Amino acid sequence: MFHASVNLHLEDPLLNMATVLVTGIIGGELFALLRLPKVTGWIATGILLRWIALPGMDTGVDPKALDRFLPYMHFVLGFIAFTVGATLYFASLRNTGKRIGLLLLGETLITPVLVGALLYFAGPLVPGGDVMTTQPALLLAAIAIAGAPGTTVLVIQEARARGILTRTLLAAIGLIDMVAVAVFVFITTFLGNQAGWTHALQSVFIQFGVTLVIGGGCAFIAILLTRTVVSPAFLGPTIVAAVLGSWGLAAGFGTSGGILACTFAGIVLTNFQHDLVRSGEAYLQTIGGALFALFFTFAGMRLDFGLVPSAAALVGLYFTARLIGKCVSAFSAMSLSGVTDNVRGYLGIALLPHGGVAVGLILLVTGENSGFSEEVRTVVNTVGLSALAINQLLGPSATRFALVRSGEDHKDRPRLLDFLQEQRITVGLTGSDREATIRQLVSQLYATSKMELPQDEFVERVLARDAELSTYLGQGLMIPHAILDHGEGDEIRGVLGLSAEGLQFDTFDDRRVHAVLLLATPELERNRHLQVLSAFATAITRDANLVEQLYHARSAAHAYEVLHADKHADINYFLEDAADQAGLRP
Repeated sequence: MFHASVNLHLEDPLLNMATVLVTGIIGGELFALLRLPKVTGWIATGILLRWIALPGMDTGVDPKALDRFLPYMHFVLGFIAFTVGATLYFASLRNTGKRIGLLLLGETLITPVLVGALLYFAGPLVPGGDVMTTQPALLLAAIAIAGAPGTTVLVIQEARARGILTRTLLAAIGLIDMVAVAVFVFITTFLGNQAGWTHALQSVFIQFGVTLVIGGGCAFIAILLTRTVVSPAFLGPTIVAAVLGSWGLAAGFGTSGGILACTFAGIVLTNFQHDLVRSGEAYLQTIGGALFALFFTFAGMRLDFGLVPSAAALVGLYFTARLIGKCVSAFSAMSLSGVTDNVRGYLGIALLPHGGVAVGLILLVTGENSGFSEEVRTVVNTVGLSALAINQLLGPSATRFALVRSGEDHKDRPRLLDFLQEQRITVGLTGSDREATIRQLVSQLYATSKMELPQDEFVERVLARDAELSTYLGQGLMIPHAILDHGEGDEIRGVLGLSAEGLQFDTFDDRRVHAVLLLATPELERNRHLQVLSAFATAITRDANLVEQLYHARSAAHAYEVLHADKHADINYFLEDAADQAGLRP
């Protein structure tokens, strides 16, 4: 009697969660000591716990033992999707549209075509590959597109990464999952319905339309509540409710529907009330470690490595095909976008993680009501989950490797030129005179930054300052600026315009103007304003290599990398190291 009561107690869900959380934390810390991502340690711990088969979580006795924790998993996955959607703040994505668009096109065409073709033609040639027919090859090709936003975001945060590769990852990972869902819906509808590809496209538009309405509706309700009855203390809980509502309302459309709805909620909320998103993220930040450690340890417990030996050759083929597809699509997109080598060469590796959306799509295929044969369901489940297990272990380390090799790790610290993000840089600057050029840059400043001062008044201040004393500093550099009074701004803002040919203005050294840095500086930031002026002027006059790269930058992303590179630390140093900058002390 006592033994039975002990077993019953040990199977309590809360005790199970506590056990998983503690062991996951320990596993993450041990992996961190080995200089590996903590998320890899959490997943590996989950795989170990599955093998140990703790009371209440023994999938050998009850294959659905872990389903008791699905509501928690769905909430965290929904919050991850919401966070990823919230990164798509359109005002901050200036200059990234071409890069992201080409990457999504590559993920739509190159990755699934390569994976599907290799599985279909090479699959039957490997041991145990005779089961690889058209249907499982096409389904796995669609699933291969999906990434792992949660894993990727966590690795980026842990690496404290910042840069063009990081920015591209954050902007693309959520959209890539949307592409995966769209291709999957198209393929499953096409395979299961004789109406043809037009009906399949209609199914894609219907699912996206419904989830957009659900996610956008929940976001607007949250905005309405915060503007009327919700006090500032409950902004965070309101965001949590929006995530829960988005997933719950979309539950009838499958696992992928919940992810799409939460992503749309994040996109809508960040673009209509950007500050509200920060409140939600700050609210959960204090317990973020516990949420993610528990989530990824549970994710590891759902991966069955026992499936790998029976389909090792097919799993290896699928893993290799997916990696090649990611690398080829990323390399092609970045080459056409004109980004630098470190982004072009490592973005595909950084996209290796495979996560929640892939699991959801596999579950949709293997469900009893999927309409596919038992043989197809078995192949997709075995190959898909086995490759997923390998990707979950290797993926985080691959992303971390890409961030390190691209030089973007540990860059998430305040720098002198932090205000010059990619969206605030323009190449191919034009203008028939100073005023026209200044007005063009002011328009860009107001389009990418929140400014309290009316635009026309700011233009007048800049022009008046330039008329009083020329802001041309020589060597092709011009820095027009205006000082903001108290209440008109609390941080320095600016935009940079570059012209490879040069602008023909009246200058004291008779040189063309190649760089125009427009600054809006609050009164309290005058000290940093002088640092910026001094750093730019010093770099332009003494570093010919920097000038050549900056003035002839191929794109805004290229210019950003030039300004933020470690080798040019004298122009863009970490503020905490300011005292070490000779002649540039605050």
